[in-house]
Amino acid sequence: MLKEFFKESLDGVMGLSYETIPFWGAMTLGYFLFIIWVYYARSKFIAGQEYSLIEIKLPKEILKSPLAMEIVLNALYQTSGETTWINRYIEGKVRPWFSLEMVSIEGSVKFFVWTRKFFKKLVMDQIYSQYHGVEIHDVDDYTKFVPYGQESDEEWSLWGTEFQFTKADPYPIRTYIEYGLLEDPKEELKVDPMTAVLEYLGSLSKGEQAWIQILVRASKKNKKPGGLFGFPKNVDWKEEGKELVDKIIEESKPKEEGKFGRFLTSAEQDLIKALDHSVSKLGFDCGIRGIYTAKKENFNAINIMGLIGSFRQYNTNDLNGFRPMNPTSFDYPWEDFRGKRLSKKKARMFNAYKLRAYFHNAPYPEHLRKPIVLNSEELATIYHFPGGVAQTPTIEKVESRKAEPPVNLPI
Repeated sequence: MLKEFFKESLDGVMGLSYETIPFWGAMTLGYFLFIIWVYYARSKFIAGQEYSLIEIKLPKEILKSPLAMEIVLNALYQTSGETTWINRYIEGKVRPWFSLEMVSIEGSVKFFVWTRKFFKKLVMDQIYSQYHGVEIHDVDDYTKFVPYGQESDEEWSLWGTEFQFTKADPYPIRTYIEYGLLEDPKEELKVDPMTAVLEYLGSLSKGEQAWIQILVRASKKNKKPGGLFGFPKNVDWKEEGKELVDKIIEESKPKEEGKFGRFLTSAEQDLIKALDHSVSKLGFDCGIRGIYTAKKENFNAINIMGLIGSFRQYNTNDLNGFRPMNPTSFDYPWEDFRGKRLSKKKARMFNAYKLRAYFHNAPYPEHLRKPIVLNSEELATIYHFPGGVAQTPTIEKVESRKAEPPVNLPI
């Protein structure tokens, strides 16, 4: 009896499935065609943009704190391009992203910004407005002068990594405010955390190069686990920060009716203040990537450690920090017996850097990564133009101080 019931039920389900094939088959096909179309439209849009790389040459003296760079970076919070479903899914538009770069070419330290040509004037105007005396020039992309991945790449060795947070996005890193750079003490008493990075970059020798790339775009809501029926929900990092604060407060409340809760500890109070301050500022999706490359006869593995440690001074034990992710190496020899996987991994890292790819699966799906969120204060801490406290002699600086920026900036 039970066997016949199950057989009849199964026959009914199968019959229903066959009858509804035109419906769910069309739905499935339509979904995949939609995904393919979005990928095509987005690839076409990204490939159709013109991009510029500008170099910023610093004056001999900069007296401004990183707050000046924070003002510059706030102008990069651009959400245009994705405002309607037609923009996103029909035209394939994506909101603009920028690349802030610190580079050492044989010990000569340079600052670059990569941007769409449309936004180049905006970037230049903002930099000139805060840093009088700088010079800004269009330059060729320095990455194309390293022939890694081509026939001549046998002359070059490469190591690269990306950086991820040690905790959730709302937890802040140690910023220039904690380092006292917002105050106005004597220049020689300031401690600029970027000095360690610049000293490392300036220490490289002939035939060596180190590239640090910070890709940024305006942060919006992202899909995270925890939605209804197990589906992801759309939340932004500000909401995530408020949830963390609520969780700390909830844990201090009484667990049973009629009992007293406990007072928040000083550490919990400090954490709540830090989280509230962190989410009070503009947030940027960020991808951080570093590469050390050199001619094989000049390759010095100790400089890999310097690259890994470039962001260690921003870490704190109780809040947030950076850790390497996806390095071009393997922990165990059996992960890559013949060395082919490592070669592909290095080529992928190199190409992703050259393309400034991180946020999208188009036109190169292998370069898609999950970004971290840095607020404008944190971003200005890890990328700003150093003052006199950074005495690295290999930073290229302009000889004369300019009173005014150029009148007609190129578009």
